[in-house]
Amino acid sequence: MPVHAITPDYQGEVKDRVENFNGNQVVYVGWDHHLMFCAAFAYPLPPEMPFRALLEEVMPEAFSQHPEWSSIDWSRATWLLDGKPFMPQMDVALKDQGIGHKSLLRFTTPELKGFQGAGV
Repeated sequence: MPVHAITPDYQGEVKDRVENFNGNQVVYVGWDHHLMFCAAFAYPLPPEMPFRALLEEVMPEAFSQHPEWSSIDWSRATWLLDGKPFMPQMDVALKDQGIGHKSLLRFTTPELKGFQGAGV
């Protein structure tokens, strides 16, 4: 969501430009209907990282705190990339799949409805 200044002549330095992340890009990842997490997590990731590394090495750091994490059937998960349906290719780099700086990845696990059904 873009932020608009109150005054038309406002000038400010954009601090979250990709150039400020030392070769990484910020990628947001959220698990829909799992209210234990109030917002998507932000990860500074190398654009060359394969999707599999994001899923298996990065995401568990935060998401594995949820009691349903270990029950996910990844073959049934559905994904959105910046609001559009997305089918990740596990061994392809993030950048080569259109995942860019400040992209939002959201996934849904149809068989899991959040802790004690809280996400229904």
